[in-house]
Amino acid sequence: GTHMHHRVMKFTRDGKHVLTIGTMDKNAGSNDTTLLGGPAGIWVDPKTNEAFIADGYRNRRVIVVDGATGKYLRHWGAYGKPPDDTQKNANDSNTPNQQFSTVHGITGSRDGRIYVADRRGNRLQVFDQKGTYIAEKIIAPQTRASGSAFVPVLSPDANQQWLYLADGTNHKVWILRRSDLEVVGSFGHGGRHVGQMLRPHGMSVDSRGNL
Repeated sequence: GTHMHHRVMKFTRDGKHVLTIGTMDKNAGSNDTTLLGGPAGIWVDPKTNEAFIADGYRNRRVIVVDGATGKYLRHWGAYGKPPDDTQKNANDSNTPNQQFSTVHGITGSRDGRIYVADRRGNRLQVFDQKGTYIAEKIIAPQTRASGSAFVPVLSPDANQQWLYLADGTNHKVWILRRSDLEVVGSFGHGGRHVGQMLRPHGMSVDSRGNL
C-alpha cells in the first residue's frame, strides 16, 4: 500500500507487478467504490482471496476487494455503518467517536472475524467478514497525538487465543485475550536500547509464535 498516493499494488513474490487498486493521487471520499484514500493496512483471507483494506489515512473505512481482480465488493465504517466524511469526531476521550479516526491496521482470524485498529480513535473494533459490528475495545483512551491502536496481530495457536496490538505513541505492545478483548498485559517502552521501541508501526508473528 502507498498511503500517500492512495493506491494498493499487488506483486508476485519475485516482484512482477500484477494489479493496482486505486489511482495515484486521486481520492473521492469514503463511499467511493473505485478510489482509495490513504490505505494503511491489508489482510487477505487465504480461503476466499478477499482483500480487506484499512483505508484510513484519508478515508474512514474498511474496503473489501477481490484479491485476484481488484473488483470492489463492499465497505463499511465504524460500528459497521456507512462512513460519513462530513461528521467531525469528538475531542472528548470518554465519548467513542461514531466515525473512524485513522483506520490503520487490520487482520482476520480463522473463525471469520476482522480486527480493525482505529489508531487515533484509541480502539480496536471487531466485525464479521460482511462488516457486521461485533465488539469494541478502547485502549489507553487518554492517549493523544497519533493514538494508541496501530497494528493488530493474532497468535499462531489453533484458537488464536491472543491478540497483540502495537502502540506507536506509547511505544509498547498490548496483549489482549481475544475471547473478551480484555487487556492482560503489555511489553516494551520507549528508547533506543535492547528491548525498547520507538513508534512500533508494523508487526508480524511466525509459526513458532515469535513476534
